[in-house]
Amino acid sequence: MDINYELYKVFYHVAVTLSFSEASKQLFISQSAVSQSIKVLEKKLNQPLFIRSTKKVQLTPEGEILLKHIEPAMNLIQKGENQLLEAHTLNGGQLRIGASDTICRYYLVPYLKQFHKEYPNIHIKVINHTSIECAKALENGQTDFIIANYPNSALAGNLHTRVINEFHDVFVASRQAFDLEGKELTLEELLKYPIMMLDRKSTTSEFLHQIFQKSHLDLVPEIELSSNDLLIDLARIGLGIAFVPDFCIPANDKDLFILELQKNFLPVRWWLLSMKAFLYPRLPSSLWICCKMATFHRSSLTTRQTAAATTQTVPRNHLPPVLH
Repeated sequence: MDINYELYKVFYHVAVTLSFSEASKQLFISQSAVSQSIKVLEKKLNQPLFIRSTKKVQLTPEGEILLKHIEPAMNLIQKGENQLLEAHTLNGGQLRIGASDTICRYYLVPYLKQFHKEYPNIHIKVINHTSIECAKALENGQTDFIIANYPNSALAGNLHTRVINEFHDVFVASRQAFDLEGKELTLEELLKYPIMMLDRKSTTSEFLHQIFQKSHLDLVPEIELSSNDLLIDLARIGLGIAFVPDFCIPANDKDLFILELQKNFLPVRWWLLSMKAFLYPRLPSSLWICCKMATFHRSSLTTRQTAAATTQTVPRNHLPPVLH
């Protein structure tokens, strides 16, 4: 049986108001159109739905049964419409964000706090994965947008993206465990020491392995973990030399130092905010503004400026398409 939503919509309004004229006002149609729709529905169901008189309108027993089923359906439809409208107008809905532990901790949390304060009715769901897994989740429709490291092998090319900021990676070690401070090392010399880094599921692992491969060197890490903070903790107790983003290193850390490299081995990397093209018009604009406002936190370690100054900058045309 074909279901004509408009007929049941007219029935619902007449049944709730018990007035053809009031239903016509709510539906913005003529009273005769309301009457005609009810006649068509009664004929289709082969049942009388209303008792009409000059003074009032009443539901028949059949009409009462139909209303019991129609009313929940109409409420569900209205609820769905409201959620869609609220999500667009920042009065409600859900926002699914994909980001790694590092990005959440060092960037995203303050802006989520600001956004939640301004729009408390929007439910924020953070999906915590590596940048590679976040890119896959975005492609599979499990997130509305992601904030991820770039380069990223899993990031599709058919996305709207915005560069949030750039950062540099560094090798960091304990002053007590490694007598290397102030010395310039080559990548080949670095391989003589235990290297600690993020595991192979990460963009950081992809990035560093490619750097060594370009120099025809085989990188075999001593320790691979899923946490930059834990890598720094292990470096601090002298278990090895950690490869981490420079913003993860605490300011004025007296136990650690950043190793200096002889050449510009380490290109700059980026944080990108990425989403499917069709989602862009529906995303709350204020969150875009929060992300755009981001200022990159840099440590005041004196060697950091040297590391940043000697780091090669990749041309902007190496980035994916960026929204303006």
